[in-house]
Amino acid sequence: MDESHRRQDWLGTDPRRAAAIARIRGAAAELFLERGLDQVSAEDVAARAGCSRATLYRYVGGKSALVGGVVAAAAETVAERVAAAVAPLTGSRRIVEAILVSVAAVRADPALAAWFAHSGPGRGDDYLASSPDLGRIATALTGIAPDDDAAQWIVRVVMSLLALPAADPAVERRIVERFVEPAFR
Repeated sequence: MDESHRRQDWLGTDPRRAAAIARIRGAAAELFLERGLDQVSAEDVAARAGCSRATLYRYVGGKSALVGGVVAAAAETVAERVAAAVAPLTGSRRIVEAILVSVAAVRADPALAAWFAHSGPGRGDDYLASSPDLGRIATALTGIAPDDDAAQWIVRVVMSLLALPAADPAVERRIVERFVEPAFR
């Protein structure tokens, strides 16, 4: 194999590249769930994935890229469930349901539930609350006009319900209907 073919193969979009990225992100997700975001280094992820740090950085990037990739994949799974549930709704009703269905979907997913159980102030919340990926997903699911501040606020509402759950879902519904819905009428 000549050098140009190796370089193209190494940096190209062949199945091995996708498999390497999936393996590295899978290792990162496992470690984030076990230890929390702030207790995992790129070196830890590389060791779990069975690759060098150089390979990790080449394929995925640093820790923020690892967190971003893992969060985006998890958020996409939740987003698919939420999108199906809110598809027939519009306006402020859609926003309320998108928030409540998102909270329920995260709680129902063992991996995501564990992730949020490990999360706390200074342990990834700031990243999650300001994630542009989560903001874009919130905008799409709720049907609001593109507005970074509103999207971030919706993400923070979901996160606060996850971090500080009310006594039961009916109480959470009342809170969201009373305090969030009027802002979007």
